[in-house]
Amino acid sequence: MDILSQLYDTVCERKANNEEGSYTCYLFEKGLDKILKKCGEECAEVIIASKNGDKTETVCEISDLLYHLTVLMCELGIKPEDVNFELEKRSGKTKNLKQFHITDRNS
Repeated sequence: MDILSQLYDTVCERKANNEEGSYTCYLFEKGLDKILKKCGEECAEVIIASKNGDKTETVCEISDLLYHLTVLMCELGIKPEDVNFELEKRSGKTKNLKQFHITDRNS
């Protein structure tokens, strides 16, 4: 089992068995809005660390983001296998750059 699957199992176990002083349990107690807020905050922190060119800090922030996304997955009943399946479907795609509508500003 990979580390993300282990993290998922731990997070879901915390959800099932409320543990005093657990940050994970705190997030579940506060609900979806709090979990989503934390995902957004962590995403912004990944962007800032990346923009600053700080690899060590970026790795830490990506780890925080993955943790909070894992909490979100557990809250919504999304399993790692669901994400793995979707990623596997996408891995076979090539040359699928989306074409965006271009507006002619001169007309």
